[in-house]
Amino acid sequence: MAEGGRQRSFRLHNMSIPARPLESALYLVATPIGNLGDITLRALETLAGADVLACEDTRVTRVLLDRYGIQNRPYAYHEHNAEEAGPRLMQALEAGKSVALVSDAGTPLVSDPGYRLAQSAIEAGYRVVPIPGASAPLAALVGSGLPNAAFLFAGFLPTKDKARRDRLAEFVAVSATLMFFESPHRIAATLAAAADVLGGDRVASVCRELTKTYEEFRRGTLAELAAHYADVDSVKGEIVLVIGPPPERPVEAADVDAILTDLARILPTSKAAAEASRLTGLSKKGLYQRLLDMKGGDGR
Repeated sequence: MAEGGRQRSFRLHNMSIPARPLESALYLVATPIGNLGDITLRALETLAGADVLACEDTRVTRVLLDRYGIQNRPYAYHEHNAEEAGPRLMQALEAGKSVALVSDAGTPLVSDPGYRLAQSAIEAGYRVVPIPGASAPLAALVGSGLPNAAFLFAGFLPTKDKARRDRLAEFVAVSATLMFFESPHRIAATLAAAADVLGGDRVASVCRELTKTYEEFRRGTLAELAAHYADVDSVKGEIVLVIGPPPERPVEAADVDAILTDLARILPTSKAAAEASRLTGLSKKGLYQRLLDMKGGDGR
């Protein structure tokens, strides 16, 4: 039994499971982004066992706690009260207590003010322990079917059109799949801007209401998606916009020769060909022969 008479346990299928005591630390606990079944056992034990439970919205977190029979009382910590609530949470850590932090949905610190608390805890020398779990960007990425060898999550885009386009322009040459959070009433404007700035032929996916009853992945080029949402009167639900990397452009012969010439000034022939192959994606053997030909066939 916890201090104050609170039972430190959680419930699974009408079975009460005791939560083990937690060491003093700041625990960053991922919670479901929609489906309440997407919670880990470690997260439940942490929510039940923490001395202090901080959350973005107590009403939202209470729904999750009630689902799993957790009696811990949540305290609000969000953008508007961080200046006041943050020091109180730091005092709890100073007193040797365990503090768990959750956002309304998904992984805390991703596009929310929790990073300030984590920074303060780290600077003060306290342990910060991530409790991994649900993540909207990763769910959208794997569900989109777009390349995931390299990806970049950029949070929310600016709301004003010029600022939004300026921000998108920063990603034109990024050879990675891009991910953005977007609100339903701005998705049409964002798709139109993305098609203009990044190119209408870029493949993308609008991932809406992830893990919820009306989950939807709408896939197509940016131009196709922009045209679709321009005709939709009302869009509902939270959205992750995933945009594939720019299509590969063939390297011009003159560009290849320039790259080989520059590399040959500082590297031996074989290494210059290898580096040029890495930069252009062309065959090392072919580039080596090309460099020999440029040098007159003797490699000097």
